[in-house]
Amino acid sequence: ALLLLFLAGSAAAAPAPWATLEGCSYVPHQNNDGDSFHVRCGADAFVLRLYFVDAPETNLLYPERTREQAAHFGATLDDTLKAGAKARAFVRETLRAPFTVVTRKAAAAGRGKEPRVYGMVQVGGRNLDEILVLQGLARAKGVDASLPGEKGRAHAGRLQLLEEQAKQKGRGLWKK
Repeated sequence: ALLLLFLAGSAAAAPAPWATLEGCSYVPHQNNDGDSFHVRCGADAFVLRLYFVDAPETNLLYPERTREQAAHFGATLDDTLKAGAKARAFVRETLRAPFTVVTRKAAAAGRGKEPRVYGMVQVGGRNLDEILVLQGLARAKGVDASLPGEKGRAHAGRLQLLEEQAKQKGRGLWKK
């Protein structure tokens, strides 16, 4: 009986299978930013939080987080907030055309009031997290996950390399 109870508990704790949602659209909202934004996929609407990356904040609602981001990039608070606004605008523009979301609908805890789910966005054959990091509009940080066909550690390592490239080229918030 204990074995059955353990196995039932293990099955309940197993992550949900990955779902690929095609033809998604960006939904404008005042709380959208570079790494968390509203999307609609068919009849389903939700707030998506990108795995693997952290884009600069757009306001000082969480000042300790903004200071941490500024320190990471070697930037001022003002420059960090401006980069957050650029990241938000960049994502809005990049996601004008339909895109794909890959998600398990895992809850993405945060300090905001709206529930969010973790996921990845693919647009034009590229991953949005990689695009943001390479543009210097996000850092490789945050929750990762083993992706369909790729280990999370390998993906995170690739993002670290892209971040180093962005830093060397002075892109986005890495500009001095």
